[in-house]
Parts: sequence; structure tokens; C-alpha cells
Amino acid sequence: MNYSVEVERMTCVAKGPNHGPAPIPEEGKWVQAKEINDISGLTHGVGWCAPQQGACKLTLNVKNGIIEEALVETLGCSGMTHSAAMSGEILPGKTILEALNTDLVCDAINTAMRELFLQIAYGRTQTAFSEGGLPVGAGLEDLGKGLRSQVGTTYGTLAKGPRYLEMAEGYIKNLALDENDEIIGYEFVHLGKMMDMIKKGTDANEALQQATGKYGRFDEGVKTIDPRHE
Repeated sequence: MNYSVEVERMTCVAKGPNHGPAPIPEEGKWVQAKEINDISGLTHGVGWCAPQQGACKLTLNVKNGIIEEALVETLGCSGMTHSAAMSGEILPGKTILEALNTDLVCDAINTAMRELFLQIAYGRTQTAFSEGGLPVGAGLEDLGKGLRSQVGTTYGTLAKGPRYLEMAEGYIKNLALDENDEIIGYEFVHLGKMMDMIKKGTDANEALQQATGKYGRFDEGVKTIDPRHE
């Protein structure tokens, strides 16, 4: 250690009490985190790229400083999906400090990692007060049946009004309109369920029918429209 001349000439004064860092809540315990391996918790965070054309939702399950589980969900940019594929391989097994300083390919994913690091390091995880935290695999619970992300996609113009394209239930086939041409319900296809049935041998048309559902007052509609073509 090198000291400046000014510091070398100083009189040594004893340091007073040192109580260490403030405890943070982790998986139902209060922990004085001094090392990376003192950190545990499951949490979510959102990141965005510099031009803000895409976003990433990142879920990490950290045990003793190591990322044991990672869920990477991206939206709005085709290249991000390939970045997510690489990040899904990169993140598990790294410490949260390593992950913070690793290029996760896409700036939105890097930003999400930064936001998560802040939550985790300050004890603001989703499992801060959950005894024992959540098991590895809990990240998949964020996904719906068929393991597909919960996505909402709507589009609207002043000239022609709104169009629902994708809702939590799935892909929107038809919108039901009332006598005032207002949306009162929709017909959807749960793509995750449909693909599961097809993979098990169900005829595609039969799977489509079984995975189709209705929401709202769809049957009361005066007319229906295909939101993608009408």
C-alpha cells in the first residue's frame, strides 16, 4: 500500500466501534452481507436498450451468491431473442458480481441485470421475507401453461380505433363489437395448450378448437372482426 507524504506524517488515531453493514432481509433471515456468497433471493427486473426499442424482463434465483436459475424474456426486437438464448446459457453458475460485469449480448438484458443487482444487493428481493426462499424452478411459474410468456399486444389508431392482438389468454382470433362498434369481448387461442396437444398427437384442427376460448360478452356481439385483417 502506498501512502502520500501527508498521510505518512499523520498521527495514528484509533478507529471507534465498527458494527458492520446494516442487516438486509434474505429469504426470511436478517443477514449482514459482507461477501457475495452472503446474498440469496429470487427477484425480477426490467431493462431497456439505448434506443428503447426493446425491453427485457429478467428473473434470477440466487443462492449463496450464485445464480442457480435465470428466466430471460424479451420484447420488441428480433435480435434480442438470440441474445436471450445466449444469456440463458451465460447466467446460471455465475456469481451476481460476475454477471453484473459480463456482456449479456443485448443492452436491454445488461440493463435488467444492473437493476436486479441493485434489488438483490440491497435486500429488496421478492423472497426477502419468505423463509427458505423459493426452490430452483420457481422462475417457470411466471410463465403460463405451455411455458409461454405473459404478453399483451394491442394496437390502435384515432381513425380506426383499437385492436387487441394478444392477451394473457393467448392469440386473439376475433373481436366482438356491440351496436356502437365498441369491443365487448374476444375469442382467443391458447397457443401453449394447442401446441401441447398437437405434440401429443391431436389433429391440428381439433387442437385448435379445444384451445379456443371466449372472454367477456363475446356471444352478445352484433358482429365480429378479425383484428389483424379487418
